[in-house]
Amino acid sequence: MKNMEKELLCPVCQEMYKQPLVLPCTHNVCQACAREVLGQQGYIGHGGDPSSEPTSPASTPSTRSPRLSRRTLPKPDRLDRLLKSGFGTYPGRKRGALHPQVIMFPCPACQGDVELGERGLAGLFRNLTLERVVERYRQSVSVGGAILCQLCKPPPLEATKGCTECRATFCNECFKLFHPWGTQKAQHEPTLPTLSFRPKGLMCPDHKEEVTHYCKTCQRLVCQLCRVRRTHSGHKITPVLSAYQALKDKLTKSLTYILGNQDTVQTQICELEEAVRHTEVSGQQAKEEVSQLVRGLGAVLEEKRASLLQAIEECQQERLARLSAQIQEHRSLLDGSGLVGYAQEVLKETDQPCFVQAAKQLHNRIARATEALQTFRPAASSSFRHCQLDVGREMKLLTELNFLRAPEAPVIDTQRTFAYDQIFLCWRLPPHSPPAWHYTVEFRRTDVPAQPGPARWQRREEVRGTSALLENPDTGSVYVLRVRGCNKAGYGEYSEDVHLHTPPAPVLHFFLDGRWGASRERLAISKDQRAVRSVPGLPLLLAADRLLTGCHLSVDVVLGDVAVTQGRSYWACAVDPASYLVKVGVGLESKLQESFQGAPDVISPRYDPDSGHDSGAEDATVEASPPFAFLTIGMGKILLGSGASSNTGLTGRDGPTAGCTVPLPPRLGICLDYERGRVSFLDAVSFRGLLECPLDCSGPVCPAFCFIGGGAVQLQEPVGTKPERKVTIGGFAKLD
Repeated sequence: MKNMEKELLCPVCQEMYKQPLVLPCTHNVCQACAREVLGQQGYIGHGGDPSSEPTSPASTPSTRSPRLSRRTLPKPDRLDRLLKSGFGTYPGRKRGALHPQVIMFPCPACQGDVELGERGLAGLFRNLTLERVVERYRQSVSVGGAILCQLCKPPPLEATKGCTECRATFCNECFKLFHPWGTQKAQHEPTLPTLSFRPKGLMCPDHKEEVTHYCKTCQRLVCQLCRVRRTHSGHKITPVLSAYQALKDKLTKSLTYILGNQDTVQTQICELEEAVRHTEVSGQQAKEEVSQLVRGLGAVLEEKRASLLQAIEECQQERLARLSAQIQEHRSLLDGSGLVGYAQEVLKETDQPCFVQAAKQLHNRIARATEALQTFRPAASSSFRHCQLDVGREMKLLTELNFLRAPEAPVIDTQRTFAYDQIFLCWRLPPHSPPAWHYTVEFRRTDVPAQPGPARWQRREEVRGTSALLENPDTGSVYVLRVRGCNKAGYGEYSEDVHLHTPPAPVLHFFLDGRWGASRERLAISKDQRAVRSVPGLPLLLAADRLLTGCHLSVDVVLGDVAVTQGRSYWACAVDPASYLVKVGVGLESKLQESFQGAPDVISPRYDPDSGHDSGAEDATVEASPPFAFLTIGMGKILLGSGASSNTGLTGRDGPTAGCTVPLPPRLGICLDYERGRVSFLDAVSFRGLLECPLDCSGPVCPAFCFIGGGAVQLQEPVGTKPERKVTIGGFAKLD
């Protein structure tokens, strides 16, 4: 108990709780601290007067000694009267106003505003259990400390009794004095001396009645009056005993688990301490690395600064030399100095041959000087604009200089992610996310029994690219997948979890074979033999011309090149929503060949009484199962015929009813159970059941697709490598 002092400190005053109140956020705060906080928030009159403590005989100076004269004692319920009168109303508001003031309390523990309602602190419960724990803790840490009488004249005697009604501790003499015989106080029951007085039971703050029930909806204790109020009408209310037992069992179970795993707790503490040490070392290393890199940048900048200043200095000296020479030349042109003085002296020469000899060279110099005067321009520019630096890009780079960031949480591409024979997961990074070197894909099943401890994920490490293939998933399961990226900065955040349903049975791989009952003029099978399109052609045009007199249309059928003889199989396909009439299903190989080998024209489904569902449900009175089971699709709808009502395969709880249409899903799934002789049609995206039909499985069963008018069907591509064809219609093989 001596190590739990931290749990007993008020988050406001950081001292032991005194009369703690339970906030709606389940945190605790001292009553006096709560009043002070509300006063600071400007809620005057809703927190009460912090100095208004409940009075007791010990709080009256005139009655501190039994030797003093008896005086009328103040009533001990002063605080209760203050709370009743102060809470729920405030100046300027009448009871029952249309817009009552809602008091918000800033909880110091959860750092959020908590709504206290209209009555403020008066609507909160007092945490008596926490008070008892605080009192036991005080007694355990104060060894040998005696509780003294609050009414004795100094020096006080040791207290022997306490009174909950008077809220004071007494010695024997003081207790008799303040509880005289023949008065109402004589009926007060003495208790053990204590420093904290609490009411005997938890009372409802609204009705001052003892709480007897617990409202699970509001998560609040209520009394009998609260139970019948409109506020709790329709709520789930249980007796306090039931709530007490349930919470105690849960707390005991959790505490037992923690106490039974003390070795694990100690191991985790050691791991955390090691993580602290590693964090300190790693943080210091990171500081040193950053300092070294910044010093390196500074050295490079200093070296560059020196070279740039040297270049400017050389350019400056060159210009100064040229300007100085030009100045000297111009000074020589002044009167009586330099070239002008020399020319004046030469002009004094009277010997003509000598003058010509000396004046020829002098004339050239004077001509150049004259030209220089006429076209004067400084020999060098005084501007150094060409030496300016453009550091905008560098400054931007330095401003954006920051630590490496791990990749952001990837975004799962739900349009390209699906589960078929294998699970294909595709994702992308957000636009402004740092790049990732590789990814880690984690997955687990959610439909397995939960094991104690954290959920165990299976991992696929160092996945290159933005897609992954998970092989050999369990059939009929739900997988949850997530992915995160990694680069030099470490691992980033996980993506949102995506849940994928795997097919209820092993996937059947097959190709389309149009040799039986297919007209090449009206059916076009793709090169990979996984898609087929029906072109109506001339027969449908002629039928439209004979619309009022009756018409006949041809039924074209395409079969799968694989026959099933045992086990459970599943395949999926997509039907073009614009198809006129398409039937998707299965049937006995022999019956299909007999029925569609040179199939004759049949009457238009507009006049066919069996134009809905060809599962043979119309012959429900016959015990033999039908040889075919088809689902009818047309004009973007799935038609569930009247015969569907006899089937019990509507797996969805709120599934479609018989004799109606449902929207066509993006993909249809067909699940064949050969041993049970049942065929289930599913929504291949959500795996919601659409219909379940009986089927005669006395022989090999083949997938079949029928077309009346225009339509198109695309088989679901296998996620893995395309398998080789195992068997054809002529020589089927048994599939395991």
